[in-house]
This record gives sequence, C-alpha cells and structure tokens, in this order.
Amino acid sequence: MEQAIELNITNHEVKIIDRREIYITGVKKICSFDHEEFLLETTMGMLLLKGSGLEILKLDTQDGNVRIKGKIDGYNYLLNSKNKNKEESFIAKLFK
Repeated sequence: MEQAIELNITNHEVKIIDRREIYITGVKKICSFDHEEFLLETTMGMLLLKGSGLEILKLDTQDGNVRIKGKIDGYNYLLNSKNKNKEESFIAKLFK
C-alpha cells in the first residue's frame, strides 16, 4: 500500500555561484528540463531557469533542494495566468 507523502517545504532560496552553479531550495516539483531550460514548481511559484549545458548535480526530494550546474543565463518567476484573470475580472466588475 502506497501512502502519499506531504512535504512541509516553506523556505525558498536561490543561490548562484559564478554563473556556473545554482542551488535552489523550496522546490516542490521539477516540471520539465533539458540542457537549456528547467521549469521548477517552488513554494514561491513557477521558476524558469535558462542557460546552456545544464544538468542536475543533486536532487533532494525529501527537503526540496536542487543543485544544477552549467552556464546560467538567467531565471524568471512565471505569473499564474489564472490568478491574473480573476483579479482583472474583479476589477473590471467594480468599474461597470
């Protein structure tokens, strides 16, 4: 019998070392990845990491820590379009 394990991951931190290595805490799930892009679900939202020659050095699913090496070009937090549309529609209703 399998039991679902709920992780109590609350902290989120991003540390980049010399643009060659990145350490991320608070990772809930790795949604997709290849040598140029990682899409991670974190406690603070979706995180898109871009670079070249990217590969996972360490993955700790228990604590939600990920360590990736390669040339780091940048990272962005993606907006949740569902929440944005709800906010806009609420504001639009106020001004009708």
